[in-house]
Amino acid sequence: MTDRRTPDDTTRKATFREIVEPEIEVMLRVAFSITSSPADGEDLVQESLLRAYKALDRFDGRHPRAWLLTILRHTNANMHRRRRPGTVGDWEVIRSAKPAFGRSELPSAEDSVIDLELHPALDAAVRALDPRFRSALILVDVHDLSYAEAAAVMGVPVGTVMSRLSRARDRVRKALRATPLTRGDL
Repeated sequence: MTDRRTPDDTTRKATFREIVEPEIEVMLRVAFSITSSPADGEDLVQESLLRAYKALDRFDGRHPRAWLLTILRHTNANMHRRRRPGTVGDWEVIRSAKPAFGRSELPSAEDSVIDLELHPALDAAVRALDPRFRSALILVDVHDLSYAEAAAVMGVPVGTVMSRLSRARDRVRKALRATPLTRGDL
């Protein structure tokens, strides 16, 4: 058996190891936040890594984390587009459907993170936020992503992330004014 690797493959693998592999852990955390399922998150990262590997020759070398998170976001959108169900012929069937076990939908990724990591009063304040503001707060303050990384995940400009984060923090602060969290009772 002969070695079929070309010099280009060797260079591509070395570049992948240098640029992509250090970011896999961050990609997994963000993917779990997006999908709220470890299995779906791993599938999303795996598909994103394949796309990144194929696109390495087009990467300019600047901001690898933002580049990879953009690939992750686009891959997630494409995966959901493929999973989109067909059109419904009879809307009455949908409107009259009842959940089998009392719950109609799974908790969102943000709700899953909130359940695991926040004090109940803070949890309620974060849950009350608009989903756009809550996403910015979770990505930056909980997952410790930079503004650029959060912008890549959310598909919005960095200034929008900063604005949403500021509003989210302000609304949480106002919601916690009369709770024990602001009096140092923790």
